Amino acid sequence: MKTLCVIIARGGSKGLPNKNTLALAGKPMVAWTIQHAQASRHLDHVVLSTDSQAIAQVGRDFGVEVVTRPAELASDTATMDSAVRHAVEAAEAQAGGTFDAVVILYGNVPLRPEGLIDAAIEKLRSTGADSVQSVCAVGKFHPYWMKTLDGAAGDALKHYQANSVYRRQDLPAVYQLDGGVIAVTHDSLFTVREGDPHAFLGDDRRAVVTEPDQVVDVDTALDLAVAKALIEQRREHTPSSNGKNEVTQ
Repeated sequence: MKTLCVIIARGGSKGLPNKNTLALAGKPMVAWTIQHAQASRHLDHVVLSTDSQAIAQVGRDFGVEVVTRPAELASDTATMDSAVRHAVEAAEAQAGGTFDAVVILYGNVPLRPEGLIDAAIEKLRSTGADSVQSVCAVGKFHPYWMKTLDGAAGDALKHYQANSVYRRQDLPAVYQLDGGVIAVTHDSLFTVREGDPHAFLGDDRRAVVTEPDQVVDVDTALDLAVAKALIEQRREHTPSSNGKNEVTQ
């Protein structure tokens, strides 16, 4: 299975301006994802899709091919999968051939467990699924314990989902997408259906499970502080890691 990795990192960010080029533990944010991709055993080629000259320069400095994303695919309303399809088409034109599968990595995710990318690719291969995404348990933010506000004053607590579970241990297992990795077949990625924004993930969607805090998706200053603290903690426990995330899946 010939596999392309597309790292997506646009320049615009309202929550944390210029987040993809912010310095994080000695290198730009997006460089962490680039090196995660370069450490994979199963990726045949890696490209960085961006509309930002600064991000593009980081990509070149760290040795990956850059695909310049047009403005219409870098707006707040542009879809992620449309930007990835553009990058795939550019990479295939350059390579003179097609890829069987595509791994999508967000440039603002500096922490992933070691082997996560390869685990997703292996599951895509072994199961024949259309896509594989990484997930983690929701923990204390379980939907059974979430509330809505109702009533005349707008402050009456109501169950978001009716239940009588009292102990955390009795909550049914629920998982959330953590943004660590998406692996998808080429055919699924290029499936577009009106009114179905997730059609590109196909019908057979599988998961690889990570532990809490193994994947950190940086969108706010607090996320950045958490990432810095976790990187420092892991470096203290693995002094020879060169900043690699040594947490296993």
